[in-house]
Amino acid sequence: MHRNKELYSFLLGKATQMTEDWYATLNKNDKAGVYSSPDPQVIKKLKQQNNEFHLHFFQIFVTEEREFFKHLDGWIEDIGKDEQHLKTPVYFILREFFRTQEQYLDYIDQFVALHEEEYTQEEINSWYRIVIKVFSEVMEKFTEANHRYANKIMKAQQATIDELSSPIISLKDNTALLPLIGDIDTARGMSLLENTLQKCAEKNVTRLFIDLSGVHAIDSVSAHQLSQLIESLHLLGIHTTLSGLRPEIAITAVKLQLPFDKVTIKSTLAQAINTIK
Repeated sequence: MHRNKELYSFLLGKATQMTEDWYATLNKNDKAGVYSSPDPQVIKKLKQQNNEFHLHFFQIFVTEEREFFKHLDGWIEDIGKDEQHLKTPVYFILREFFRTQEQYLDYIDQFVALHEEEYTQEEINSWYRIVIKVFSEVMEKFTEANHRYANKIMKAQQATIDELSSPIISLKDNTALLPLIGDIDTARGMSLLENTLQKCAEKNVTRLFIDLSGVHAIDSVSAHQLSQLIESLHLLGIHTTLSGLRPEIAITAVKLQLPFDKVTIKSTLAQAINTIK
């Protein structure tokens, strides 16, 4: 019922003007995101993406829905992983989807006015319904894609943070240093356990110096995880030397009965490093 080649041709001929009108009325005062960018290249790409959306969307009036979404889904994925759109709050993007939807409904009104009494109200209503239906599906698909790619980036960033927060620095003769800085909470403690064992295995470490002089606080759970790390290193045949324990951390460690019998303790990192032969 909603397919109509005349409507398709009419909208296709308006695509460029739609993009220009859309950008001209865009709120460029957003505090963040692609819509407020003054960069000419970003603006050019944004207009191109908008225009491509029109060209894909108008196909709904001449193409079967299944075939239609095969092409539009690619556009949705591209926008979902687009760097500039990932920096833009989702509610700003959804706002622009709704504004574009209003554009389409207005242009359908124009088409109807130009072809007065040529189409039944049922046909006209079917055009309105398909536009609203497809926009709902597009926004749902976009939100899912955006969330997926944002999570992927967040996990990659967290992996980098985890690696930087527990760097294994190779020294010589299969020895390595793990300098820890900042507070160690439960989440970081778990990451420390996993990353340290993995890196030591990769670097064939047989002796590890763990310096705690930069650690200001450690909770009971992460202290237990440190204990597990020491136990695991011991089982792997890696001799561990701890240095730089602050009094408050030492007290926590004693209370939790950390396995000090399986490590060498040095007051400073310099003293620990000097034991390397």
